[in-house]
Amino acid sequence: MGAAVWFAVIVLVCIALGPAAVIVALVFGLGPDLSLVGAFAERGRLKPSRVRLYNTVHTMTVPIALLVIGVATFFITGGVDGGFVYVALAGAAWFVHIAADRAFGFGFRDADGTIIPVGFVV
Repeated sequence: MGAAVWFAVIVLVCIALGPAAVIVALVFGLGPDLSLVGAFAERGRLKPSRVRLYNTVHTMTVPIALLVIGVATFFITGGVDGGFVYVALAGAAWFVHIAADRAFGFGFRDADGTIIPVGFVV
C-alpha cells in the first residue's frame, strides 16, 4: 500500500513540475534494475559477482536519506527554487521501486544469486 501512495505522490509532483521531474522520477525509479543488465547466470538467478551490487541498490538507506534531505531542505528554504524537491523526488522514486519489488515478493538475493523470499529470516 505504501508503494501505491508514494507512486501517486510522484505522479502528482511530476504533473506539477513538468518534464524535468518526469526524467528524475524515471531515472531513479528504473535505475536500481540497471544492476540486472547482464547479471543473470540462468533464469531467476544472478551471477554471484553481481549479487552485492543488486542488494546494495535495493536497500532503503540511500533512498530514504535522499527523501529526508530533500523534504527537510524544501521546508527550510521554503520553496522549489533550490532544486531540492528533485532530490526528494529521486528518493521517493527509488523508494517506490524497492517497495514495489517487496510487495511483489522480490527480496534481496542470496550469495548464489537466488531470490530470498520477502519475510524470510536467515
